[in-house]
Amino acid sequence: MSNMFTEADIIYAVYIAVPAYIANSVPPIFGGGVPIDFGRVFIDGKRIFGANKTFRGLLTGLFFGSSATFVMGVLVSLELLGLGLLASTGALLGDLFGAFIKRRLGFEPGAPFPLLDQLDFIFGAVAFTYPIYNTTLGSTLILVTFTPPIHLLANFVAYRLGLKRNWW
Repeated sequence: MSNMFTEADIIYAVYIAVPAYIANSVPPIFGGGVPIDFGRVFIDGKRIFGANKTFRGLLTGLFFGSSATFVMGVLVSLELLGLGLLASTGALLGDLFGAFIKRRLGFEPGAPFPLLDQLDFIFGAVAFTYPIYNTTLGSTLILVTFTPPIHLLANFVAYRLGLKRNWW
């Protein structure tokens, strides 16, 4: 791996992954309440995002993802604060986009959709950080490679701890 990716790629991937992973993992724990789509349906007659995507989940994900970056910023560099806010926001909006796609394809909230479930939030985080922080191809490849197994492992642990209804 050392020949394929630079040290900067690896560090940058971590700087994006930490807030994105935290922002994406918090909503199932602290979410609930009013759905972001207010129960409305899209032109196809299906819910826009579904009942699992709530304002409380969105706000707690943003808070905890950004807070993790604040800690990284204090420990490493305050310049990471903007990166973390963008990565957290992008992760949550990427997850919403994934939910939107799943609803259009007829998947119920919580139903598995391999790879989309594991990567939608990472693509959102990369898309939001790229315009300002110029995310490298190497760091993106690291994130895309390592996120699916990390995501599945984290979901399995959360399921075993009773924090999630499904292991995926």
